[in-house]
Amino acid sequence: MYYLGLDIGSSSIKAALVTIATGKCIGVVQEPKEEMSMFALKNGWAEQSPEDWWIHICNTIARLKKQYNINATQIKGIGISYQMHGLVLVDKKGKLLRKSIIWCDSRAVAIGQKAFTDIGAKKCGDHLLNSPANFTASKLKWVQENEPAIYEQVDKLMLPGDYIAYKFSNQINTTISGLSEGIIWDFKKNSIADFLLEYYGMDASLIPDLVDTFGVQSLVDKKGAAESGLEVGTPICYRAGDQPNNALSLNVLNAGEVAATGGTSGVVYAVTNNLSSKESTRVNNFAHVNYTSENKSIGKLLNINGAGIQYRWLLNNLEVASYEEMNQLASEIAIGSDGVCLIPFGNGAERMLNNQEIGTRIVNMNLNNHHKGHLCRAALEGIAFSFVYGMEILTSDGIQPSVIRAGNDNLFRSEIFANTVATLIGQEIEIYNTTGAIGAARAANLYKGDLASFSKAIMDNDYVMTFVPENDRTKYLEAYQNWKKELELVLKHQ
Repeated sequence: MYYLGLDIGSSSIKAALVTIATGKCIGVVQEPKEEMSMFALKNGWAEQSPEDWWIHICNTIARLKKQYNINATQIKGIGISYQMHGLVLVDKKGKLLRKSIIWCDSRAVAIGQKAFTDIGAKKCGDHLLNSPANFTASKLKWVQENEPAIYEQVDKLMLPGDYIAYKFSNQINTTISGLSEGIIWDFKKNSIADFLLEYYGMDASLIPDLVDTFGVQSLVDKKGAAESGLEVGTPICYRAGDQPNNALSLNVLNAGEVAATGGTSGVVYAVTNNLSSKESTRVNNFAHVNYTSENKSIGKLLNINGAGIQYRWLLNNLEVASYEEMNQLASEIAIGSDGVCLIPFGNGAERMLNNQEIGTRIVNMNLNNHHKGHLCRAALEGIAFSFVYGMEILTSDGIQPSVIRAGNDNLFRSEIFANTVATLIGQEIEIYNTTGAIGAARAANLYKGDLASFSKAIMDNDYVMTFVPENDRTKYLEAYQNWKKELELVLKHQ
């Protein structure tokens, strides 16, 4: 018997099957083969069709069943992970009113900033733990102001995962964690953020009913079964945004545990029970998957736009054949890259740098002495230093890290990168080979409350290795301080 995990990204849909007994993944498939379409009528806009998500989900389920000779009766539950902050709108008949305004769409930035100013930083910090910023509530305000004919027809707003659950079950509901990522949850009152809805002139009836993150949220109905190929009555047992779900997939559930990803962009997601919002303009605070009124588990999310994209740019523009060759070249250069510093923020505005867009900078390059090996080392160190810089921000906001867990993705495959981060932070980094879809599938079993079995499945099936901090940090600290000095000079003169 199996659980099905779905991960709804903006580039693709991934689906995984894990055995209920052991949590072992038997297979993962991805749709479509090319990246999903994204619509951008203006610069800074990004929309997708929720119907496309559903079509690809149905295709992944069909492929899993065929490829692994599984029938619908063997799938006993569904877990859903999804791209955060998206806005999906339906009318009273459940019909889509427009394409989804997805997470990377920036049209509502000014709306959220005005709300933050008008409502006040203290109230937003105390109650929302965030600025309304460019999140789901602000995107809905944009629709209200710019598409009034559509807004008048809105019966419910949904996040992407809510919509997929609705397609399976014909039931519309959401979670506290989901509302918090839309900045619609009042942490101080432990309720829907009525004051923000009132400020935006929105009715609370637009918010779906609440269900627990872990639990039987709804059941696949006849129509959902016919389209998806699952059995009528299959329960949806879990739902969460991609970053909280990634943390869950890495067994990051308790205060002090930190999840890190080092893909195109980087993310540090730290769990705390502290409702501090000191850095609310640079750090996002969401209700973690195990948040309850008794256990106020908060996920502090710090995003680093300029991460793996920097290393990929070097791969594409240096005369090198692979990341492995780059890592080898970098390993031949001493810690500190002989003074070469690379500031890796070339992928748009950096929220952790107060939304400044400073680009990539290479400094202290000597054209007589330095070569591509120095660039490779300086890039790995520069990206690692940006993670450490981010951890300093999180530490100032009350995070006390006890362990860092990371996926086995591009940057964390590099010993230089992982050792640099581990040594400077002074914490071990555990590496796991897992995905969001696998984590979501395993989470479908958590409504039973068996956290020990969940953690054991991760250790038994996914653990790869641990990077241990080096005893002598001297050279690492010297290199980091040199890099930080160069960054602060750039920021000072922006």
